[in-house]
Amino acid sequence: MATITRESIGKLNDKLVVKVTKDDYYTNFEKGLKAYAKNANISGFRKGMVPAGLIKKMYGQSILTDEIFKTVDQELSKYINDEKLPVLVQPIPVEDDNKDLQFDVNNLQDYAFSFEVGLEPEVNVDAKSIKVKRYVVDVTDAMVDEEINKLQLRHGKYSEPEAISGDDDVLNIELKEADKDGNLVEGGIGQATSILLKNVTPAVRKQLDGQKKDFKTVVELGKAFKGKDLENVLAQLGLEVDDKEAAKKFFELTVLKVGAIERPAMAEEFFKTVYADKEIATEADFRAEVKKDIENYFAQQASGQIHDQIFHQLTDHTKLEFPSEFLKRWLTVQNQGKKTAEEIEKDVPQFESQLQWSIISNKLSQANEIKVEPADLKDFARQQLYGYLGGQMDLSGDNGWMNEYTDKMLKDQKFVEQAYGQVMASKLLTELEKQVSATDEKISEEDFTKKLREHQHNH
Repeated sequence: MATITRESIGKLNDKLVVKVTKDDYYTNFEKGLKAYAKNANISGFRKGMVPAGLIKKMYGQSILTDEIFKTVDQELSKYINDEKLPVLVQPIPVEDDNKDLQFDVNNLQDYAFSFEVGLEPEVNVDAKSIKVKRYVVDVTDAMVDEEINKLQLRHGKYSEPEAISGDDDVLNIELKEADKDGNLVEGGIGQATSILLKNVTPAVRKQLDGQKKDFKTVVELGKAFKGKDLENVLAQLGLEVDDKEAAKKFFELTVLKVGAIERPAMAEEFFKTVYADKEIATEADFRAEVKKDIENYFAQQASGQIHDQIFHQLTDHTKLEFPSEFLKRWLTVQNQGKKTAEEIEKDVPQFESQLQWSIISNKLSQANEIKVEPADLKDFARQQLYGYLGGQMDLSGDNGWMNEYTDKMLKDQKFVEQAYGQVMASKLLTELEKQVSATDEKISEEDFTKKLREHQHNH
């Protein structure tokens, strides 16, 4: 009967010695030989009629080795589960102890295998002690005006005039990287996009007024657009929003199509179009509803920002001790010699950070009874598909093909593992948000957007 002994060889670092007797693996070894004999195709013998002695001579060593390792692996897993051993990662063999092991199909013996394990550090995290800032964006009248402007453009009547003329003209344009003389840059950036005529600078507006489809001009980005409009164009071109040199780049601007929008009047018909389920009769009530929507949007963004603060408190500012030397050995084994000792050394801190989040989140998820249900995974898959489609679908409808596609996504084991981790983390952070100590801090939209952008840059 197999036995396992355990001894400490360092802080959070143990050695497990698995001893298997020949009785532990012999029966399966015999079964393996018979199974192989039944299906073996060997020249000069009919299938299933190969003598057992020949099978043993030709394949016995390989079958024996497989069965011994399989037995050891099963015993090791059973011990870890039965003893509830909090292992960090999979055990690794102790090469010096195991190097002299030899298997002889004609001389079956008892064997002892040594493995090294790293153990999880103790975790003691009190969510109530975590302090975070809840940013409250000050929603101004100007922000409400801007949102109403967008709503009017979205719900206005569209036409295609021959020439560019009105503030609300929508221009479909193509931007191609060029020099200041309009010579296109070989392999340069190019992007088709849409702009509102009123969002270009007066100098460029003067060039565009009265022009028609296929008109071309050369613009310097920073002189053609300002503020948020410049940021949007830079982002669409894949350029860094904060890069001052990017704004100095020249582009050939070609008008692909001219569209005009007739805005709906600020009256009940328009209010009903935007808020079909609400009774809104006055402009003041409509503005109040729009303001509430903007506040809700920023509250969601602020909630996500709190989740980020909680995550960093748990990973960057909670100190867990790890058996680092063991983890270096483990990473070396995993990389099969493809990385140098220096590269492994650099990988360890990030690996420990990942382990830290895994350990802490698992403990807090258990403490808060966070569970991921199949319906949660399906919702996650639907949201991902919705995102792929650019948010152009109604998720509440019974879209048969969509259900079929999400079911297909959920048969991909890699996707399910990724989805499970993200849903579990989201549920946990949502729960912890209720427990942490949050202090409200008023902030402008500009500063809040900048903060979110800095966060994205740091990831």
